Amino acid sequence: MTDNANAACAPTLEFDKRRLAGDETVNLCDAYKGKVLLVVNTASKCGFTGQYEGLEALYDKYREQGLEVLGFPSNDFGNQEPGTEAQIKDFCRLTYSVEFPMFEKVSVKKGKADPFYEYLAQQTGVYPKWNFYKYLIDRDGKVVDVYSSITSPSSKKLVRTIERLLAKPASS
Repeated sequence: MTDNANAACAPTLEFDKRRLAGDETVNLCDAYKGKVLLVVNTASKCGFTGQYEGLEALYDKYREQGLEVLGFPSNDFGNQEPGTEAQIKDFCRLTYSVEFPMFEKVSVKKGKADPFYEYLAQQTGVYPKWNFYKYLIDRDGKVVDVYSSITSPSSKKLVRTIERLLAKPASS
């Protein structure tokens, strides 16, 4: 039987991640298969922290078309995410009204990266060099691009690529 619901998941999504400051574990395949994903390592005390606003705007504008923004707090750069997961969650909700999915605090640096980030780096050849690196994954689970911290969520290049990916159905 080759039903889409039973089709194998892309290796990119074969990870279980815990929700930020919670006990619920989410299988990325079950939750996000067939979606366009923007995966971001975040930090609350960074010069790029204002990007939360732009990430939430992208999520709000495109989620009905199949975009999911997935945030992963990390304290790897400049000790800019020193808080507990509960503090991070409160900061994101209260300061930036973040509604996009946020997951457990992870390491993203080469040599100590969380397995999901290790996989993303293997696919792109790029580990985050700072907070707010963005990995863009298409509906088929293929990592199609990586954007540095200086790329704003409202960047024309990023938005055009997201729109192009959203226009294409998953091939499986």
